[in-house]
Amino acid sequence: MLQAEKKRIYLSAPHMSGNEQKYIQEAFETNWIAPLGPNVDEFEKAIAETVGVNDAAAVSSGTAAIHLALQLLGVQQGDSVFCSTLTFVASANPIRYMNAEPVFIDSEPDTWNMSPKALSRALQEAKEKEKMPKAVIVVNLYGQSAKMDEIMQLCNQYGVPVIEDAAESLGSYYKGKASGTFGAFGVYSFNGNKIITTSGGGMLISNDTEAIQKARFLSTQARDEAVHYEHSQMGYNYRMSNILAGIGRAQLEVLQDRVEKKRAIFDRYTDALTDISSVTFMPELKETYSNRWLTVITVDEERAGVSVSDIITYLDRENIEARPVWKPLHMQPVFKGCTYYTHEENRDFSETLFRTGICLPSGTGMLDEEQQRVISSLLHVLAVPV
Repeated sequence: MLQAEKKRIYLSAPHMSGNEQKYIQEAFETNWIAPLGPNVDEFEKAIAETVGVNDAAAVSSGTAAIHLALQLLGVQQGDSVFCSTLTFVASANPIRYMNAEPVFIDSEPDTWNMSPKALSRALQEAKEKEKMPKAVIVVNLYGQSAKMDEIMQLCNQYGVPVIEDAAESLGSYYKGKASGTFGAFGVYSFNGNKIITTSGGGMLISNDTEAIQKARFLSTQARDEAVHYEHSQMGYNYRMSNILAGIGRAQLEVLQDRVEKKRAIFDRYTDALTDISSVTFMPELKETYSNRWLTVITVDEERAGVSVSDIITYLDRENIEARPVWKPLHMQPVFKGCTYYTHEENRDFSETLFRTGICLPSGTGMLDEEQQRVISSLLHVLAVPV
């Protein structure tokens, strides 16, 4: 079959529930077209109830939510903020928005997320230098929660607030508690590729209702109460549109279905590939429940006899989208020179994952036969009899 005849299989394409038009139509019929409105109010309330926190503010992106959280925590020029290194650049860019300095923390093998060992060393050195971070941003990568007990214990010990970047982990749980609800603030993303989408958007959550109210104020240009337009401090145009919030309401109704489908996709991959000695899968920490936003494998190139780059290139020729895992932020040119703490003295785990990891197509709209096409292509490139 010619490549042009093969339908493109994407990494994680948007998947509509079919109920989105109901809420969008309500917005049009009531003329709530601009940001704010009943859909925004109801979406915020539904997210807060779903994850079990006191309040939530719907904003234009997960990046905006992190930015607001940093401002609410009083981050200023010259401050430092610790951040997971194995993540998308959006986790750390807001640190620079505040003219603060990111300090990057390596991953560890059990979760691929922030290493408590590395974090402990970083916090101890910060104390010795009398320059404690204003916050720690811990990322829950690909839907898997970090070791939140250990991380929260360390941060509480040193009196440093936590921002939980749960952009990829809505619907995941750590010891029965929703991902994103452990720190002072949690952040979700509703980008088009996430487990549920509003096209573009995010949510800042917290049990601190006053802080969330302040976030709403800052995200609507910090407009003071007055008949005229009065502003006593700088704000942002960060609020979510009422139309997009309508999409989010419908998407949230099918969140559990989406999580179950993501996990079923993961199970089919493991059933097909688990006996291949060169392939390992991202682990799921005991007492956690990952939404398996993306199924991610690592490949031992020596055993496989083929490089990660060659595998991704081959899949692309088959019209299948696959990608490397996130390039660690301490390796990114934009963050050159930033301090970085490895998992162990002679072990840099995030760089190993970047060299060996592949994200496989995991969209909930992917048909079983399409996933089988991905699996067959992987078996072929790994020279395993089909």
